[in-house]
Amino acid sequence: MTAATTIARRGWCPGVRRPMATGDGLLVRLHPLAGRLSADQARLVAEAARRHGNGHLDITARGNLQIRGVRDETYPGLMELLDREGLVEPEGDGPNRLVMVSPLAGLDPLDRFDALALAQTIEDRARSIEGLPAKLFVAIDSGGSMPLDSMGADLHLLARDEYELVSFGVASPGGLHWIGATSLDRVPDAVIAILSGYAGMRKAGRTEAWRLRDLKPDLVRELAATAVLEAAPALRPQPPAPRAGILDIAGGKAPLLALSFGRCTSAQLEQAAAWSERFGAGEIRLSFTRGILLPGLAEAHLTTVLGEARDSGFIIEPRDPRLSFLACPGRPDCASALTPAPADALRLARAWSERLSQGTTLHVSGCRKGCAHPSRADLTLVGRDDGRYDVIPNGSTQDAARLHLSIEELMTRLLPLKTPDDPDRAFAENVR
Repeated sequence: MTAATTIARRGWCPGVRRPMATGDGLLVRLHPLAGRLSADQARLVAEAARRHGNGHLDITARGNLQIRGVRDETYPGLMELLDREGLVEPEGDGPNRLVMVSPLAGLDPLDRFDALALAQTIEDRARSIEGLPAKLFVAIDSGGSMPLDSMGADLHLLARDEYELVSFGVASPGGLHWIGATSLDRVPDAVIAILSGYAGMRKAGRTEAWRLRDLKPDLVRELAATAVLEAAPALRPQPPAPRAGILDIAGGKAPLLALSFGRCTSAQLEQAAAWSERFGAGEIRLSFTRGILLPGLAEAHLTTVLGEARDSGFIIEPRDPRLSFLACPGRPDCASALTPAPADALRLARAWSERLSQGTTLHVSGCRKGCAHPSRADLTLVGRDDGRYDVIPNGSTQDAARLHLSIEELMTRLLPLKTPDDPDRAFAENVR
């Protein structure tokens, strides 16, 4: 299939084999297992983005990597290059990468089991299941220091305090809904039973839900029973994962370098590869927080790397206010976007700088899909075809809007806000 003949459809997810036509050209999305790239691979992808695209990349909210601005005439060469390096997803219509893990998986001293090994087992066994929608994914949280609650996974696995017991949850508007638990050795069988059961429900016409997380509660309970999950108490929400800073890992330190809106240049990716090669483990890990983790740096090199990273445009401080506002590429870069989300986000951030510096979150999405941030924010704004925004306090892009306001009206309301509950009061009117 060539780039020119690729057809978008409901539930479709772009990859290398199926690039997506968007505002700045073709978008080619890589799905490396566990978000890991060797330094050589990262350098190759950076050069490919410069030669075959427009030199810009995105790190997504699932820890994937997108090459932007690819042209029809340059796509075949890019495809050949990535295929030769083993960076092309398997053929088929199912998920390009089914399982997501923390970028610290295998390195985090707080991990209670080997998430990487479990992810590989599930990926291998699930490959034979037909009918899984492309956007479906499973998050495996082994209890480390980067919780995955915010990813919005269809199926969420979390290590419990009890030895070798794993809880199963599904995403819901109010957060994770826990459906049961099982022993670690039974997790692969239970996951395959749930995924196979869901695919069977779709094939039999019992549901039209495009995501497992959208199933009706009685069907979710049926899948839990099929997987022989034990009843288990609900777990408390975990704190948000760090988005930047220095993280402790076994045998060293790992700087987590954040990027504004997840946008990355070829030069930045090349620099990350060079730092990892010179000072670290020779690999980079793409984070679902839309940043880059550099494993295994010795403390003696941290000052050098962090100084150079700051000069290169990376965000290195965990309290940097830029981490509190999120946006998708927006118009004109994304064909689905209805508004210039990054530019509008920057305008709003200046108006609301005091609250953002204290950790209040602002999500500006150019359309209802919410690619940049699938979960809730203190204030979510969704672009409309009239250029205004749907206003959703304390919610996600999938929740109902309270108001429809222009960027100027939003600026007027945000300027005087000082306290955490102000957004809820400022946008309290019913939808007009």
